[in-house]
Amino acid sequence: MGKDNQPKHRQATRQLRRRAAQRKPADRLLIVCEGAKTEPLYLGEIRQSLRLPTANVQVQPAAYGTAPLQVVNYAEALFRHGNRALRIEARTFDRIVAVFDRDDHHTYHTALEKAASLDGRMTNDEKLRVPFDTVVSVPCFELWLLLHFEDVFAPLHRDAVLQRLKAHLPGYAKGQDGHWAGTRDRLAEATARATALVDAGHHAHDGQAPFTAMHALIDRLLHLKNQAPE
Repeated sequence: MGKDNQPKHRQATRQLRRRAAQRKPADRLLIVCEGAKTEPLYLGEIRQSLRLPTANVQVQPAAYGTAPLQVVNYAEALFRHGNRALRIEARTFDRIVAVFDRDDHHTYHTALEKAASLDGRMTNDEKLRVPFDTVVSVPCFELWLLLHFEDVFAPLHRDAVLQRLKAHLPGYAKGQDGHWAGTRDRLAEATARATALVDAGHHAHDGQAPFTAMHALIDRLLHLKNQAPE
């Protein structure tokens, strides 16, 4: 191959442009949460701390209600039709995530089935099939926060989870912000404990044994941070 006689600064510029052209754009993620405050505030705080633009990550409470099936239905509708008031265009996402709890919801399993039926069945503005994920916590979101401080393997009612969490976070209350900042230094421990539950055979469809997939969602957000252009 002949020697490239272009000045070094031109070679460097050309290589930089080539790398930029080859770099995969960051995924666009739509997250719809059951809670009106707690989960959206927590995930929104993560988005802001990672400096992920809303063009890549949208976190919205479910406008249809807090039942799991309502969360899934709203996520589907928001993806399909967008929302002008929220400045969300239709089908402008690469992945949809519905976040909800087991609690005592009657539509919990129906919501899991509906999400599975939508997984990869819709296409976005780039004509790509879009995954539809569920990120659930059994019995509730506070289990994820509790795992930052202790192991939990036996089934617990949400009231017991909250009581044990307050022993570690005395001022904890639903609807507060700052939960990410107050626990992020223990993220590795929480992730290990959540992974241990999966390894022990706990899963979303059981609906009784403690389980959360929140660590997987946070890992995806951290990955998006690495994808996003500087």
